[in-house]
Amino acid sequence: MAETEGIPCLLMRGGTSKGAYFLASDLPAGPKERDALLLRIMGSPDPRQIDGLGGAHPLTSKVAVVSPSPDGDADVDYLFLQVGVDEAVVSSRQNCGNLLAGVGPFAVERGLVRAGEGNTEVRIRMLNTGSFATAGFPTPGGRPEYDGGLAIDGVPGTAAPVRLNFEGTAGSSTGALFPTGRVLDTVDGLAVTCVDNGMPSVLLRAADLGLAGDESPAELEADTALADRLAGLRKNAAALMGMGDVSATTVPKMVLLSPPRGGGAVTTRSFLPVRVHTSIGVLGALTVAAGLLADGSVGHGLAALPGPGEPCRIEHPTGHFDVEVGLAAGPDGVTVTRSAALRTARKIFDGRVFPRPRP
Repeated sequence: MAETEGIPCLLMRGGTSKGAYFLASDLPAGPKERDALLLRIMGSPDPRQIDGLGGAHPLTSKVAVVSPSPDGDADVDYLFLQVGVDEAVVSSRQNCGNLLAGVGPFAVERGLVRAGEGNTEVRIRMLNTGSFATAGFPTPGGRPEYDGGLAIDGVPGTAAPVRLNFEGTAGSSTGALFPTGRVLDTVDGLAVTCVDNGMPSVLLRAADLGLAGDESPAELEADTALADRLAGLRKNAAALMGMGDVSATTVPKMVLLSPPRGGGAVTTRSFLPVRVHTSIGVLGALTVAAGLLADGSVGHGLAALPGPGEPCRIEHPTGHFDVEVGLAAGPDGVTVTRSAALRTARKIFDGRVFPRPRP
């Protein structure tokens, strides 16, 4: 399709993120050509992304590429791409559980999946890691319903619920739930827990960095000494996790933990890796919960752990996020028995996007 005719695109809010959703068939097949096109569509590199769809923040500079699955293991395949804001970088090194909330409705909107009677479940293969999720959402009259009564912190108003049940998230990027083989490590003199329940993360106590843990994202982003310290910690922790050179990637995430303030399990501040998340990602929350539940981890002692069958409430800068995570001891160590979350999604516009001209 000629760029002058525009490229079919659906802009959606998924959870606490916003992104452009495309059919894979509407984009170039080669990753290099595809990524170059997406940079021009999103308006990168430019701190304001003034000439594209991007919203000048990592949480609003995201892309979902969806296609029919080639086998019976899933209904659709979903590739998440994080598009740099002020850098010409497109990364596929991580999943995004927030944009995942919009993949099921998008698949119905584009005719990849036939809607069920009143409710539809879509099984999704997350190509970034090879793990799976099933999204369930209302489809009265055979169309996705976006209006509803579920409120999620970090998003104004309410919308219809999207239930996400995950499979195979433990170690999906690094090969193990605790990729160093331990629940507690020491990096640069600080105690950390390296954990991967869908989002490779390094958990550490805010107090160990001289912080209360409830600072605003703006305060943390303005602390250049903290940024330098976290960059070194991230590099060295990634080496322990077997992730290699992560200087040009968005994972692992660095997550500061402190005692809960609002009746939850723990207070978090998550780095993206430089900007600070105004809430917390879906897979990030599932990963933090798994890290907290492991006896001996860096957050186990400071958290108010949920009782059996109760959700784990992760507090973040704009409220909280409830997730369901279960751990069990197995012959090969600790395994994840359940990972689930409720999100919402909303269709913002459906049409054609016209990329910025080639330089």
